[in-house]
Parts: sequence; C-alpha cells; structure tokens
Amino acid sequence: MEDETGQKEQESVDTAEGSDDAEAKDDAQAIDQASAPSDSLWYRRARTAALVLAVTLVLWLLFTWITWPDVAALREDDPRTTAFIEMYSEARRDAGESDAVAWQFVPYDRISVNLKRAVVASEDTEFFFHDGFSTHEMKEALKKAIREGEAPRGASTITQQVAKNLWLTPRRSLTRKLREAILTRQLEKHLSKQRILDLHLNIAEFGPGIYGAEAASRHYFGIPASDLSPRQGAMLAAGLPRPKRWNPASDGQHYRASVERILNVQKQLQYLDSYIGSSEPGAIGVRPPQVPAPAP
Repeated sequence: MEDETGQKEQESVDTAEGSDDAEAKDDAQAIDQASAPSDSLWYRRARTAALVLAVTLVLWLLFTWITWPDVAALREDDPRTTAFIEMYSEARRDAGESDAVAWQFVPYDRISVNLKRAVVASEDTEFFFHDGFSTHEMKEALKKAIREGEAPRGASTITQQVAKNLWLTPRRSLTRKLREAILTRQLEKHLSKQRILDLHLNIAEFGPGIYGAEAASRHYFGIPASDLSPRQGAMLAAGLPRPKRWNPASDGQHYRASVERILNVQKQLQYLDSYIGSSEPGAIGVRPPQVPAPAP
C-alpha cells in the first residue's frame, strides 16, 4: 500500500512538473511570437534604409562623373565662363540689375611680368615648388588667424583658387572640400605651372563685376595688362583677397600697406622671373629659401 501511495504521489509530482514545463514552453513561444514581428520590422526597415543609401550614393557618383569638368582640356582651351562669374551674374539678375561683367581672356604673354610676380608674391610664394598644396601657406594663415582671433583664411594656393573659381561655390562642406582637393591635383597633373598662373590671372575677381587682369588693368588704369608697372601690378594683386573692398579705387590704410608689403617682398623674389617665363609642362623647380608672404 505504501508503495502504491508513493507511486501515486510521484506521478502527481511528475504531472505537475510536466504541466509547469508545458506552461513555460508556451510562455517562451508566446514571447518569441510577440518579438518576431518586431525583429522582422526592424530588419525590413534597416534593409530599406541601406538600399536607399546605396542607390543615393550610386546616383551621386553617377551625377559627379557626368558633370565632372574636363581638366585636361584646359591645356589648349580657355574657359568660357566660371562658377564665380555665373554666381555674380545670377545675383545681379535676382536683384533686377544688369548681369554684365567686365572680362576679357588674354594670352599669358600679354600680361605684364610685374603683375605675375606681384600675384605670386602676394598669394603663394611657393607656387612653383609645391604640388598644389602648401603647408607653409597654411601655417602663415593659422598664425594670422591666431593673431587676429578669427577662423583661418587665405591658406589656399593659386592652384586651389583656380579650382574654386572655375568650378565650385563658396559654400563650405565636406564634399566641396573633397572636390576641391581632387580638382587641384588634376590641375597640377595636367597643366603646367605657367598655364595654371595664366588661368588665375585671367579669371580672378579684381573688383565688383571685374574679372581677369586685362579688364582690371583697363578699368583702373586705362591701359592693357601688358603695360602694368610694378606698383600697378602690386595694387591689383593686393586687392585679390578682398576684391569687393580692396582695389586701386579704394584708399584704405590696410590696402595701401599691403601694396607696399608686396613691393618689398618682390625684391626678394627676383628668381621667380625665370619660372614665370617657363613653359615646360609640370616643371617644379628646386625649392629656394622660404620668403614669408605679405599679410593681407
């Protein structure tokens, strides 16, 4: 009897435990079923987001490739317009004003060496010796920013300025800086230093609506760019950092001081004349002693 009673009690315990196990399994299944739709929804959303991102990236790369400028063509062809000229004209039209600009592209040998030397002395003393980027200019811009308590400006080389003026906007963004860096390297790869300087002198802004050395020379001095004197060249070069405020028509103290600094620096840069006249594609000279650029 005792054995039978014990056996029945054990069966009761086993039955209860089995029932508990079954309930636990049912609860686990219920939890899995409840979480499954949520997990599935998260996966679908993540997959959709990844797909949208991939398609967007492909479309952006395709658009960039289609619209990317033919840098090598500038070896022979002069640009018909620039990004900065187009922006100026558009702003004038939006204001209901004339969108005409003063601009005449002239051959390199029709621009005075006095302006060429002044521009290099003012903006990029290492122009003929770097590959598009200058750590020296960056350091000088950083020092000036620290002195004046402002964000660094003016660290762009002449090659970088050509890339920006021709194809980019003033808006600052990571993609724009990336495009600028790539275009700068392509300019250095495909064009001679002389041609890059030629482009810069012919497309730079020298005042409101005044682009290029020829238009600036005739507007401010009534002479062609080939006839510019050393002081006139320095006066044009001094206005390049702030062309809307600094130009030969202005009489600001800082502008006049910049003109004098450029004239003084040029005395230390006579060796530049041989590079300015060089036409060898991609030739980079032996680096001379560093000469600090005049502060704008």
